[in-house]
Order: sequence, then structure tokens, then C-alpha cells
Amino acid sequence: MGYGALAIGGVDCRDAVAEFGSPLFVLDEADVRERARRYRDAYHEAGARMVYYAAKAFISTAVARWVSEEGLGIDVASGGELAVALRAGVPGELILMHGNNKSMAEIEVAIAGGVGRIVIDSFDEIVRVADAASRAGVVQPVLVRVTVGVEAHTHEFIATAHEDQKFGLSISSGVADEAVRRIVKLPSLEFAGIHSHIGSQIFDAAGFEVAAARVVGLARRLMAEQGVEVSELNLGGGMGIAYTESDDPLDVAEMARQIGAVVTRECTAAGISRPALAFEPGRAIIGPAGITLYEVGTVKPVELDGGVVRSYVSVDGGMSDNIRTALYDADYTVVLASRISTAEPMLSRVVGKHCESGDIVVRDAWLPADIVPGDLLAVAATGAYCRSMASNYNYLPRPAVISVRDGACSTVLRRETLDDLLALDPGA
Repeated sequence: MGYGALAIGGVDCRDAVAEFGSPLFVLDEADVRERARRYRDAYHEAGARMVYYAAKAFISTAVARWVSEEGLGIDVASGGELAVALRAGVPGELILMHGNNKSMAEIEVAIAGGVGRIVIDSFDEIVRVADAASRAGVVQPVLVRVTVGVEAHTHEFIATAHEDQKFGLSISSGVADEAVRRIVKLPSLEFAGIHSHIGSQIFDAAGFEVAAARVVGLARRLMAEQGVEVSELNLGGGMGIAYTESDDPLDVAEMARQIGAVVTRECTAAGISRPALAFEPGRAIIGPAGITLYEVGTVKPVELDGGVVRSYVSVDGGMSDNIRTALYDADYTVVLASRISTAEPMLSRVVGKHCESGDIVVRDAWLPADIVPGDLLAVAATGAYCRSMASNYNYLPRPAVISVRDGACSTVLRRETLDDLLALDPGA
């Protein structure tokens, strides 16, 4: 290992780029597994029946096997994510299926695969799932996703429990009650419980406290008015991670303890038995375990008002492999990865190579003033919602994903090639 280079999982970043190319997503397998165990243990201690890994953060057969081997189920939100989980050998009963517009084909595959929970998101889905289950000759357990009117402290586009959005059935309007009433009348469906998800990148339990109170109120009403017991309460995911030094997420064990205590208190006050709990962490497990390596292509100083100079450091990726900065104004931490520099820091903006002025990877950073083309930069905490949201904008092939452990590298997803892209074009 060369002096001064960043290493992850015992692998020199320069060696990884030399073998797999750049940009490159790097996952620390041991870190993913350790975080999966930590969430499993903390939430089981808090009363969870199941902890699911949220596949939307990032999924591959390797990752599915890692988290499954560490005792987690998997939450999928499409037929594609379901196919990966099943191909990885994850037992169907450990899979939960989300989605606000599941196709009949997706529902049929889920039922054929023995998926343990399907989350109902509309009246239309009640009919579809009941029909598919009836034709398959099974009774399908379902959860009803509800909106509780809570906006977690997060970006508008990733807050998912206020009323004016596409997910779930409203508690306040009585729509959720009606969904349960319809489900329990259908012999091919089993009402397993309620699902509530209040958002993403949440740093404290306050939002969960309000959500729990409203969901428990629904559970009490269902028992009193319909004689229906809510045996399971899935409170979703959304636990935040540190992208920069200013981020201060709550410790996982403390977050789990606080949420469990809130549910217990609310159920005691309502005079009902506490349901078994379930949770769906994704970002919190895979996010911190990943970095993205880029190669610097150009460095362009730009004089701003007042004589301030900002250096635009262009790298060989951008919004096609990390859309979060453009989409959510997300902040990241970036460092020089291929060597040590003692140069003075310069105000920098790390940008991509796409034909968009908004193609920004890290908006504000201090990088060494001697950064030159060929240097490698590492952007931290990119394991979640980067490769999974990647595109081929400007016909850039998507980067490889590798795992590192004990000084060895393995391919998780190979790098796309131009031949891969052209293979989709019948005129090529």
C-alpha cells in the first residue's frame, strides 16, 4: 500500500481504481454487516418482530445475501428489487413488498414467491392483491400503509407522512379505517397490521412519537368499531446518517429504545396490547459503508464578487452517479484520496462532466490548492441512493460497484460499457 493514499477495507484506493476504473463505488462489506447486526439487535431489543433492509437504498445479490445472513429481512418496492432478493436466495417470508402502484404482474410474482407481507397503498390494490391471492389459492398477509399527517425534519421530497402526497391512506379522513374494513371481509387476505413511514434522514424520535400516537389511536378505533386487532405495527425507516460534520444522528440503540418506549406508552394509555413492531432501515446500513472514487479532470479557478476565488474541480462522474445534490441539495464530505498534501486549502466546488450547470457533486468544500488532473477524490457516505438512482445521462455508462474486505476486492456490479448501452438500440 502506497504512502498517503486512502484505504478502505485494507484496499488502497489507487489500486482499486487501477483495476476497476473510475468513477468507482466502494462498499466495505464488514461495515455493512456490522451495521445490519447493530440494527437487528437494537430493534429486536425494542420489541421488533422483524427488521427489514430497505432495498431501495441499494440492492444487489451480494448485498441481499449479506443482510440476510445477518438476520434481516428485505423490503422491496418493485418487481426488479423483488427479483434480486429472490435470486439471492432470500426466503419469501422474509420479504416485504412496497409500492404505490404495483402492477398485477408484480403482485402475482410476489405471491408466487411467498412474500411475507404486501403493503396495501390504495383501494385498487386491495382488489388486485385479493384477486391474485385467490387465483393462487393462498391467503396473503397484508399491511395497510397510512398517512399520519407528520412531516419529519427532512426535505419535502422525502417526507412521506403528510397528507398531500402519493403514499398511503389517510387516518384523519377515515380512509384507512375503510381499507381495513374491506380487507377483513376478503377470504384471500389476512390483515396483518399497519404501516407508517414518516420520512428519511431523521435524526431524532420526535416525529415517531407523534406518528405512534396517531397510529395507536387508529388501532384503538379499529378494535372498538370493527373488533379488529392490529397485531403488527411497521414504523418504516428513515433513520439518518452523517454526511458532514454538522450532521448528528441519534445512536441506533437509543433511537430504538425511544421509539419502543413511545409505542408502549401510547398503547398503555389507549388500553390496548402493544403490537409487534417492524422497521425498515436502509440508508443507515448501507450509506456510511460506501464511498465514491473520482478522478480529477480539470481545475478551473473562478473569481467571485469581492475577489474571492472558487476552484471548480471537475471529475469523471457527476449527476449520473449521484443525483442527490441536484435533487435534494444534499451535502457531502470530500477529500483528496490518492496522496497527502500539505498545500493550503482552497474553496472548491466538485462538479461533474455532464452538460448541466446543476451537475454538482459537492457544493462547498476545502481541498488542497495543489489539486491537479489525475488526482483521486473520495466522496463519503455514498452507499445509499447513489448507484441505485444512477442514470445514463449523456450516455455515460454507470460505474462499477465493488466490495472490499480484509484487503481483497470483489465485483458487486460490473461497470457498464458503451456496448451495453448500444445493445438497447436496434438501429446501432
